[in-house]
Amino acid sequence: MPAIPLNQKIAVGAVFVSAMFMNIMDITIVNVALPTIGRNFHIAPTAVDGIVIAYLVSLAVFIPASGWLGDRFGAKRVLISAIVVFTTGSVLCGLAQNLSELVLFRIVQGAGGGMLAPVGMAMLYRVFPPAERIRAASILTVGTTLAPAIGPVLGGLLVTDLTWRWVFFVNLPIGIAAVTFGALCLERSAPQEAGVFDLPGFVLGGSGLGLLMYGVSEGPLKDWSSPTVLTTCAGGVLLLSVLIVVELRSSHPMIDLRVLAGRLFRSSSAIIFLTSAGFLGTLYLIPLYFQDARGLTALQSGLSTFPEAFGVMLGAQFASRLIYPRLGPRRHITAGLVGLAAIMFLFTKVGLTTNLWLIRCGMFGLGLMVAQIFVPTQAASFAMISPAATGRASTIFNTGRQVGSAVGVAILSTVLIGIGSTEAAGGIAHPNLRAYHWAFATAALFALAATWFSLRIHDSDAAETMVRRGHPPVPATDQPVPVSGSVA
Repeated sequence: MPAIPLNQKIAVGAVFVSAMFMNIMDITIVNVALPTIGRNFHIAPTAVDGIVIAYLVSLAVFIPASGWLGDRFGAKRVLISAIVVFTTGSVLCGLAQNLSELVLFRIVQGAGGGMLAPVGMAMLYRVFPPAERIRAASILTVGTTLAPAIGPVLGGLLVTDLTWRWVFFVNLPIGIAAVTFGALCLERSAPQEAGVFDLPGFVLGGSGLGLLMYGVSEGPLKDWSSPTVLTTCAGGVLLLSVLIVVELRSSHPMIDLRVLAGRLFRSSSAIIFLTSAGFLGTLYLIPLYFQDARGLTALQSGLSTFPEAFGVMLGAQFASRLIYPRLGPRRHITAGLVGLAAIMFLFTKVGLTTNLWLIRCGMFGLGLMVAQIFVPTQAASFAMISPAATGRASTIFNTGRQVGSAVGVAILSTVLIGIGSTEAAGGIAHPNLRAYHWAFATAALFALAATWFSLRIHDSDAAETMVRRGHPPVPATDQPVPVSGSVA
């Protein structure tokens, strides 16, 4: 059936942002419900971590295949199928009768979620020419950074007023709307030349990333010296090392590492990895400070975190309309990273009686600054990537974002646990704010480390994306990366 006539920029943007919003919100909204789920299934609080880890590992396993699937079967078909799988998995999670069923259905969710981001982003950048990428990036950033802020608020409301099962059922109406709209309005894209299925790449990439994500997620909980953690992390690194050798020798690699030879894409990918680690790590840490150290409820914590979303929405508009076309990616991203690090360092001064409105202002600033990183990075990163290589590049870009998020949470958790989030005084446990302060400082170091890569960006590589309204695009000085992904 032919698609309903509609501007494909609107159609792809609406479906992709809806899918990503649902996918990313799921992580934060489920975290709020974990204690309640543990009590409902009569299991120890430490046992519920499998609910989160199963999802993260499943994401890591299926992300590598997403680019090939999108090229082979058409992006529309794969994107809609991924949303269906994710939504079905969500409903099954809500119906789970025990922990084993819930973990199994989280794996189903992760299978769909792992394909959403790479395929959807590739579609987005194929319908938006370079001159309009900054507009696409601002739309994408609002959706993907609004979700982590809304998740805790919505999760607190659902768990408190209804049941934990609704943190999964809430995905059903969003999923149905996205699938229906996509089926009717997305134009069917012609399959790209995908080559034969790279089975060694899929096995090595999926198992390597899966083991690494498992080890990184379990490290803070079981201790990094645990044989299980050491074995899975070492196994993951070993398999990924073998993957690099195998994929560089393959004529049709599933994970095309050659795109990282391009300086702009390589720098952008590193920035996304490090910024995701610091930003998502901070969004994980802030609720712990509010709830464990200050004794706020999950809902109060979520409402105090929510100003970050307003900061992102406002910051994305400033970034796309005013700042990026004038400054270019190099100075724009660097300024955002420095601002983000400064705010994270300010969080090292919070105490038990710090005015909540000051912290909420800090959260607003956090969102404002992260928009100055994500919007220009996503706008510029694919400027030198050809349309045929976009799917494979998107796989690598989103893998870095996902792994960076997990690494950030793991490292900040390790700092918090290592120093000790509580300390005894007079036989009574009290919050140890020093642990939170060191964790916030660690998050800031991630942002500062990313400036090393932002300062190596050449604005000339992204010239076609630096377009002011009413002005023609500036011609790029370099040629796009060819289909093979080699350097221009």
